[in-house]
Amino acid sequence: MLALLGLSALAQAASAPLRYTLDASASNVAAKVPFFGLASKTARFPRMEGAVTIVPGAPEKALIDVTFDATAIEAPDSVTLERLRGEKFFWVEKYPTIRFVGRSLKLASPTKGTVSGELTARGVTRPASLVVTFTADPIAQAGKPVSFTGTTTIDRRDFGMKAYQLIVGNKVDITLKARMVPR
Repeated sequence: MLALLGLSALAQAASAPLRYTLDASASNVAAKVPFFGLASKTARFPRMEGAVTIVPGAPEKALIDVTFDATAIEAPDSVTLERLRGEKFFWVEKYPTIRFVGRSLKLASPTKGTVSGELTARGVTRPASLVVTFTADPIAQAGKPVSFTGTTTIDRRDFGMKAYQLIVGNKVDITLKARMVPR
């Protein structure tokens, strides 16, 4: 009987959710957009906070909740920075944060998968999926830090950013690089 209780406790511990906090000092977001159809410009969001929960044996129950500080946006030049902070793009005075909430992780392998969820920017929420690659299997690394890269492409017009369409492309490639530390 004692052995059965021990096995039961071990099984429950093995399937207990793995909870992580994003290490903001080792995480960032980059948004790259075509410019004049010849080059591109990249803005960065260096400040963020977030939490990740992964359920061993049930990755579809994963939760990723990341909030980016839009007021801290960085751009390659002062004119671009002013425009990105302004009303025609992120409008940081009214919408100081951007948020991604992933509610499901579909693994293709122990280190690759897709997180399905929603992205909110400028008060508009749209479905979004991140293709993620972990540096190591987060389940096997339980209790240890793990990093990942997530990528997605959005249409900026879906979030009310319609200015300068002849100069700035509509498709924006977003890359999230994050380090998760156990909490």
